[in-house]
Amino acid sequence: MNMQAHQIICKIKTATEQEIFLHLAECSDAFIPPLAGRVDIGEYAGKIHEKSVTFEAWDDRLLVGLIAAYFNDTANGSAFITSVSMTGRLAGLGIASKLLDMCIEYARQHNIQELALEVHKDNNPAICFYNKFGFKDHEIKDDMRVMKRRI
Repeated sequence: MNMQAHQIICKIKTATEQEIFLHLAECSDAFIPPLAGRVDIGEYAGKIHEKSVTFEAWDDRLLVGLIAAYFNDTANGSAFITSVSMTGRLAGLGIASKLLDMCIEYARQHNIQELALEVHKDNNPAICFYNKFGFKDHEIKDDMRVMKRRI
């Protein structure tokens, strides 16, 4: 088997709404619970494209990793990460870590003091990942844990 090395390129806010939709649809089942059962992926992709800053990992012309964050609460100096997703075949290569580093640095450069996110209470791999980046439990809302990190 020929294992070709991946040349992953990271960018900010270049993906089209369609590229975001295709990526989220591919990653839907990796979410706990699956994304398609919680949101209309087409509408969600449109909202992400229009209102968020996206931190993207590209394998050639294919969007393989995405963190989307809303930086619209400048009065309170806070931002909200709405989505973190990675194509399964590239999981474990450090790509999500690179994207989260980019998001944190973007927050720092834009005078954001706090990043928040929600994660399902049973998604232990994601919770451990966020803990590595300094996110701490803030509150429990139904089945979701709200985690926050100071910048």
